[in-house]
Amino acid sequence: MRVLVVEDDGELAEAIAAGLRLEGMAVDTALDGDAALDHALVNDYDVIVLDRDLPGIHGDDVCAKLAGTVRARILLLTAAGTIEDRVAGLGRGADDYLPKPFAFAELIARIRALARRSQPAVPPVLSAKGITLDPGRRFAARYGTPLDLGPKEMTVLELLMAAGGRVVSAEELLERGWDEMADPFSTAVKVTVSRLRRKLGEPPVIETITQAGYRI
Repeated sequence: MRVLVVEDDGELAEAIAAGLRLEGMAVDTALDGDAALDHALVNDYDVIVLDRDLPGIHGDDVCAKLAGTVRARILLLTAAGTIEDRVAGLGRGADDYLPKPFAFAELIARIRALARRSQPAVPPVLSAKGITLDPGRRFAARYGTPLDLGPKEMTVLELLMAAGGRVVSAEELLERGWDEMADPFSTAVKVTVSRLRRKLGEPPVIETITQAGYRI
């Protein structure tokens, strides 16, 4: 999944982003409300982790501008955890609310839950062509044999399996599986698909559709 982390504390933003990347997520960061709007209105995110107390445009106002405009689900973070604060944040269009300080494991769980709501429902464990994929556990196997997949390989496999046989373009894989630093003219998707094919073994399961993309 692709996530935007909006947090005015740069060190905290990068720490959260680093942890989410270890979970296989593609993550961008923004340090204020203006940057948050610029990112969110240009890129297609699954979840936006939004600090409520931002300089410039307040987090509540960012939330109100994005709610109903973008596909992404919004998780508000704030140091204020009273009932009134939660009601105010949710009233601006947030989908969930997490007070600081928080356990990172809970943040991960809430992001994954929101991501499932931001797209058509898919089973928690995906299966096709002898492949079993549990995105939450970051575990994949084929015919019962565990697969040693890198983060991007796991991400591409998840996107292809979740598509349910639909052709997924290279552009969509890049948009949803890489962050904003990815070069749109790079061969990253092609190289990742090639490595994934080798690791999945025989018989081949990833089909290349000329000038369209890939599918399982």
